[in-house]
Amino acid sequence: MSVALTDAGVVITGAARGIGEALARRFAADGARLVLADMDTGVTEVAESLGATAVVGDVTAPEDLVGQARSVLGEIDLFCANAGVAPMGGEDAPENVWANTWNVNVMAHVRAANALLPKWLERGRGHFLATVSAAGLLTSLGSAPYSVTKHAALAFAEWLSATYRHRGISVQALCPQGVRTRMYEQTGAGGKLLMGDSLIEPAQVADLVAAKIADDEFLILPHPEVAHYYVHRAAENDRWLAGMNKLQRKVEELDGR
Repeated sequence: MSVALTDAGVVITGAARGIGEALARRFAADGARLVLADMDTGVTEVAESLGATAVVGDVTAPEDLVGQARSVLGEIDLFCANAGVAPMGGEDAPENVWANTWNVNVMAHVRAANALLPKWLERGRGHFLATVSAAGLLTSLGSAPYSVTKHAALAFAEWLSATYRHRGISVQALCPQGVRTRMYEQTGAGGKLLMGDSLIEPAQVADLVAAKIADDEFLILPHPEVAHYYVHRAAENDRWLAGMNKLQRKVEELDGR
């Protein structure tokens, strides 16, 4: 069951900047009542500009956030699990980096769903939007922790949809490719090689999400070409991996390796 944004109670994590801020501004324009959460205190300024409520704190423990949001909104109609981290590194990334990335990109979604679902199932409706990234459908060169956890975030969203769709729970996975955010800027030369030509603005992502919320389609793809890549990956996996490895070699040339 899709959610209408007018007068809807909406929670957005990672709302201080980037896609999260853009979602907040678009949803507010559509008449939603908002609770915005982030570890970045800048979320307070965003919330004040929109007449929303800000919660500054650890989004990896969303149980308290859900309780606070319900005290403000009455009930949460739409929960946007948008916060994410993308540390660079491979198999040699420190254990604490792997653990934190897993905690933010996956377990925050699991814990939020655990806190939301009892009341959602009782009333027979609720909408969960997970910001996954095209990396969850494909992969992300340069960051094994990001790629692995985004695959897991997609898998959890799929599981939620398959398990609770018939009970009124809508689940969508937002999977953009290159978006002009601070996270994109931190990807360095490799990220710009892979995503530069497809770069879009956060507001463009938010506009598409606002339109697709009503359609209730599982995958929201701000870059339509990602669907083609996803099919190619599944149908011709070895060829797709060879192509990704070719891009990896170009990245290494840029880095002087």
